[in-house]
Amino acid sequence: MSLFALFQIGCLVALALLLLVAAWQDLRTMRIADGLSLAIVVVFAVWALSGLALGTLSLSTIGLAVVCSVVLFGAGAAAFAVGAFGGGDVKLLAAASLFAGPALISDFLMVTALAGGALGIAILAGAPIGPDVPAADATVRSRLRGGLPYGPAIAAGGLWVAGLLVVR
Repeated sequence: MSLFALFQIGCLVALALLLLVAAWQDLRTMRIADGLSLAIVVVFAVWALSGLALGTLSLSTIGLAVVCSVVLFGAGAAAFAVGAFGGGDVKLLAAASLFAGPALISDFLMVTALAGGALGIAILAGAPIGPDVPAADATVRSRLRGGLPYGPAIAAGGLWVAGLLVVR
């Protein structure tokens, strides 16, 4: 195994750790630090450069990954503007999607959506998820107003992609 391949695996491990930290932080505080998303972007840059050196990635593939991320950021910003998504979630989603690129973006979004749906159902069922947990006897309306920490769902999608990239 070459040094660049080890760099790529190390980057995927770093991605997984950063996603887990972001998920934990979102569960505890309903906030995701900008530094975590920025760190994921830096890890992607190292991963992509290692892939270029190995010959497993091309400039066009990296460019398309950036385009996918920018489009996803735009969609997330629109959702943020109408109050459907948090700002930290938008940045984390866009940063993690860099690793998915055009080949795995549908997998990333599907796993993220399924995990987010599971989180939403759990909150509606009364599970104590997030820092502002409504009382056990709270109405469905009050549970809906409490917010949904979407970082764990984004982390699930990112971890899925990282797992797929490791086995490639």
